[in-house]
Amino acid sequence: MNAGKTLFAQIMDFLPWTTFARYVSRYGGDRGVKTFPCTEQYRAMAFAQLTFRESLRDIEACLLAQSAKLYRMGFREPVRRSTLADANETRDWCIYADFAQRLIDQARKLYVDEDIGLDLSNTVYALDSTTIDLCLSVFPWAHFRSTKAAVKMHTLLDLRGNIPSFIHISDGKLHDVHALDPLIPEPGAIYVMDRGYVDFERLHVLHLAGAFFVTRAKSNLDAHRVYSEKTDRTTGIICDHTIALDGTHTKRAYPEHLRRIRFKDPETGKTLVFLTNQFTLPAATICALYKARWQVELFF
Repeated sequence: MNAGKTLFAQIMDFLPWTTFARYVSRYGGDRGVKTFPCTEQYRAMAFAQLTFRESLRDIEACLLAQSAKLYRMGFREPVRRSTLADANETRDWCIYADFAQRLIDQARKLYVDEDIGLDLSNTVYALDSTTIDLCLSVFPWAHFRSTKAAVKMHTLLDLRGNIPSFIHISDGKLHDVHALDPLIPEPGAIYVMDRGYVDFERLHVLHLAGAFFVTRAKSNLDAHRVYSEKTDRTTGIICDHTIALDGTHTKRAYPEHLRRIRFKDPETGKTLVFLTNQFTLPAATICALYKARWQVELFF
């Protein structure tokens, strides 16, 4: 009989527990705790995630079924759902947020040289959100509609490795464009997003920070052409223009020139209009970047 470490314990060994202990100490997570420290709380929730548990009762039952292996899994005592519920409710969430960010930083280093199918050295991010439906009677603080509760998860996905580097949880009514406010732009990075994020004042902040963006233009865009690049229409690129905004508010919010690319998808026949502040990449690469945004949809 194999009396060695369980597979779960081997996975947990990869985690930087010294760093975790530092975060617990920083936020006082184990202050006054006698039987269920933060390390065991984390292991219980990690076990639930890895084994697709659906409730606290489900976590308790599954762990009790493995009671002979609990010590080797890192649990000193059986995990009770009431104890786990109290820990989840009272302990500072910042412990786990900081620890998750540390794990993300470690994971991204493993994929820094991954090929994303484009000849680019820039970091490429896809930004999007998804709405998570909740029960209004259980989550009254997450009011969304008259009979429905929800929260919205705004995610910035690094396309090298498809690893989220930024996640912001908001109420379900928050418009997507507000997710750009807490975002700290990375100089040289390319941010790919749909037209729900078109706000020229916020996009100008990205531009001033030395970052690039690729998005879709809205149908009511008020602008005029400044210069036209030659294009090969057989590739689907209808036009590649340098434009200036004409709207009273938009040209004040974004006084620089923009690049507008009109592309006809040969597969669907649909015409798409892209906006970007990246003027050096080929137009076909800009179109391919927007197509790569689909990875964040698959992530959700």
